[in-house]
Amino acid sequence: MKIALDAMGGDTAPETTIAGAIRAARELPVDIVLIGPQDVLATRLDRYRRRPPNLSVIHAPEVIGMDESPVASVRKKRGSSINVGVELLRDGKVQAFVSAGNTGAVVSASTLFLGLLPGAERPGIGIVLPGLQGETLLIDVGANIAPKPSHLLQYALMGEAYVREVLGRPKPTVALLNVGEEETKGTDFIRETYNLLESSGANFVGNAEGRDLFAGTINVIVCDGFVGNVALKTAESMAKAISQVLKRSLAMSPITRLGAWLSQSAFKAMRKEIDYAEYGGAPLLGVNGVCIIAHGSSTAKAIKNALRAGYESARHDVNRHLMAALQRQTQPIQG
Repeated sequence: MKIALDAMGGDTAPETTIAGAIRAARELPVDIVLIGPQDVLATRLDRYRRRPPNLSVIHAPEVIGMDESPVASVRKKRGSSINVGVELLRDGKVQAFVSAGNTGAVVSASTLFLGLLPGAERPGIGIVLPGLQGETLLIDVGANIAPKPSHLLQYALMGEAYVREVLGRPKPTVALLNVGEEETKGTDFIRETYNLLESSGANFVGNAEGRDLFAGTINVIVCDGFVGNVALKTAESMAKAISQVLKRSLAMSPITRLGAWLSQSAFKAMRKEIDYAEYGGAPLLGVNGVCIIAHGSSTAKAIKNALRAGYESARHDVNRHLMAALQRQTQPIQG
């Protein structure tokens, strides 16, 4: 199996992406292909004395910046690391593509070059959130900010299949993110989506609220990309704020510093449980190929685990299960 990595994607690329790729190459039974300018990557790789034999480079002369227009840059920069990686996936030369670069460009390139799975109208980004009682897949978190109810139904079906086949939950529960638990709550759009989900055959358990995102009691929570992205960014900001407040409080006196020292193992375990780097990347569900989108500020550890996510999705032949799930739409759905 081969996995392509956009070596130029991310805030600290290519140093971080190369470091993560080397870690993954040493741990995973895959060949990893770094995509980017040959001379730039060769110079960085020369710093590593022991380069894994299952690591190679494919030249891509251009880079799409984080602040560039996604659609325009994909069409204009055909030699970009994102385009080259997605085209390798389309041509069957790799089995998964991972990028921490411009999210919109990855979505645009994947949709344009790979196409959509039969039955999928728009792709959605799913992110695995750690919870008190288990993991929750939140979908969509940014690919589709103005969806139809039918799109959210498809996200629910694909999310359910992903959680079952890749995360290993035999009978995933599915809920719709709303402002209350009652089925009458929300906008006309939300209520129409609720009705579609209720009659879909999915293991739909009703509405979820914001407090359910990290409870771990629901396996798949569906929302539009605007709400999902705001929820995700709010959670990231809150986590950073809590971390800073906790550090400041623990440094207030000799006694609190002693308590912090004695609690190091507990803090380490907590950090591991909630660290986004443990989950690596978010699958782009609905495109005809395995694409994993990593955070722009990904560490080497996060890149390694994003590559692992790509490996697991490809190993489980996830798109075959997504297509089977989408076939459960037995009749045209009016959005």
